[in-house]
Amino acid sequence: MFKKIDALANYAATKQEVGYVPRKHATQEIYDKLGFMSGLEVHQQLLTEKKLFCNCPAGVYHKDDDFDAEIIRHMRPTLSELGEYDGTALMEFKTKKEIVYRIKNITTCTYEIDDTPPFPINRQALEISIKLALMCKMSIVGEVHITRKQYLDGSIPTGFQRTAIVGVGGEFPLRNHKVRLIQLSVEEDSCREISDVGHVRVYKTDRLGMPLIETVTYPDMKNPDEVKEACDYIRFLNRSSGLVRSGIGASRQDVNVSCRGGSRVEIKGVSHTKWIPELTHNEVFRQWALLKIRDKLSQRISNPDSWNIKTKMLSPDAIKQYFSTLLSFLPENGEVHLVKLPGFHGILSHFTQPGKTFADEISDRVKVIACIEKPNILHAEQLNHVFSDEQIRYLEEQLSFEELDTFLLVFGPKNDIPTALETIEERCKLAFVGVPPETRKSFADGTTMFERVLPGPDRMYPDTDSAPIPLSTAYIESLKKDLPEDVFERIHRMKEWGIQEHVFTYILRKNLYPILQDIIQQTSFPKVWLGHFFGQFLKYVEGHYKRGAGFNYDKIKELFLFLDKEHLAHELAYKMLPILYEHPQMDFYSILETIHFKKILADELFEKARFLSQKFVAKKGITVDDKINWTMGQLRTQALGNIKLASLAQFIRNEITTA
Repeated sequence: MFKKIDALANYAATKQEVGYVPRKHATQEIYDKLGFMSGLEVHQQLLTEKKLFCNCPAGVYHKDDDFDAEIIRHMRPTLSELGEYDGTALMEFKTKKEIVYRIKNITTCTYEIDDTPPFPINRQALEISIKLALMCKMSIVGEVHITRKQYLDGSIPTGFQRTAIVGVGGEFPLRNHKVRLIQLSVEEDSCREISDVGHVRVYKTDRLGMPLIETVTYPDMKNPDEVKEACDYIRFLNRSSGLVRSGIGASRQDVNVSCRGGSRVEIKGVSHTKWIPELTHNEVFRQWALLKIRDKLSQRISNPDSWNIKTKMLSPDAIKQYFSTLLSFLPENGEVHLVKLPGFHGILSHFTQPGKTFADEISDRVKVIACIEKPNILHAEQLNHVFSDEQIRYLEEQLSFEELDTFLLVFGPKNDIPTALETIEERCKLAFVGVPPETRKSFADGTTMFERVLPGPDRMYPDTDSAPIPLSTAYIESLKKDLPEDVFERIHRMKEWGIQEHVFTYILRKNLYPILQDIIQQTSFPKVWLGHFFGQFLKYVEGHYKRGAGFNYDKIKELFLFLDKEHLAHELAYKMLPILYEHPQMDFYSILETIHFKKILADELFEKARFLSQKFVAKKGITVDDKINWTMGQLRTQALGNIKLASLAQFIRNEITTA
């Protein structure tokens, strides 16, 4: 007899059993109890003219609907030398995906579709990668060996990525300890995914083959904030070289997370470092929840190897009579199958992530592997109670239920249902093991979903098309002479200047430090004010104004040197920068005319201030600050750029308080 469950109450109870707390309330003690471990794989595109193994231009993008041709491919697994199939290859084969590549002639050639052998590696990219490895205090390899790394999701048409290790070892400091580095590799970028719906996945090839580096750390981070701090440091270090690309997609990171007793799970392609703390926090608790599920199942089911699902297809008449709401989700040849999960009572509504349950683990895999878009299942432990007593009675007539059994309905195209059933059984069997190693897709709310099976350790093999490249000691020593100072030293110097720490991230992320340093060295403008200008006001301008063609950050340096030369106050930059940002071709005198700036001597401003302040001499009930603020308000526009506003405010205060 099927036993009903209060799914919401079970979700809340299991959430409490797992010990989940919001990240803002989590302590290091909690992460230590969970055995939190995390490492990073940070990818950064290099600023080169050409791609890594061909002469196509790098950094040239085109719109999604702008292409000259399409190539369609289907991936299939092949046996290795040991007579084995790769698990990721088998999973991708099950999806029966049709991979479509949209090609623009100007950015793609026959190399990228594996019709031409690779050109010699881009020496500019190799040199940049060596410099970045040296900045990470790595040991540079004596000989660069190019290898092939399997990519089986179709994002690289050849099915593999050419990559080469450049440096090994190394470390960098965090606030509380050091993070060890495993290696830095130079490799070619993959395609950009346009869409992935059903059995069709569409890519653009403009990004394909662009040079990038991958910096890999050990799992030395012990809490989510350390993971973000470490990722920011690597990104800041790369940016500080001035040899890497910036902008959307130029830097991406994969975050590896595990808990005590769990497995390495890779959160792929995290585009914003600000997502990292929430993602890693939720992932370690998700793994902890899966271990709790494993323990519960082991108490109920003595022989997991013999466990399997029971299924039955519902007739079209039964669907119309009992489950007519599903008709809107079914294609013309769609089917609905009842799936009994023996011993899984209370598991489908078990907490895994905020707002998600174990049923989502199943549904996600059905979407990815069977290619059935959501919604693709309904289950007995829905948090919104979708099954009536009449529906449950009908389902009990189809398959008998024991007290600890539960069920779900899976629905979709007829041809995809066998794969869906196989996927459901496979994911449930993995629950007996605990945490399956896999890659997961990240979302802005801090949750993740299944993306694919984690590739095996033997996915790399030598590239027979590329000869080894020796690196002489003299060549490496010559590159050491042209390295920027360490990021940690830059942070230390900004602290010495008195700049507030909350603006460091923006200054380092945009590689504004060299420009800031030049302005401080060549002018007498206040260091703290300049830090605020670059870290906050420039950020505001970039978020609210349209960047004009030809604008670069050197224009800001030129602006401050102009103000210094003309003996104009630095505050005038507040009005000039928005215009300069949108119209970088304008000269500074024209910008001054645009903002109606008029040169006024300081003595003239002081005289006006003296006259205005005398208006308050006979008035009562008005505070000194009120008088100062009103007077400054009357003179601010005229004073801006002609005199330091702080100096004018002090003069007004003296006039009012001594009157």
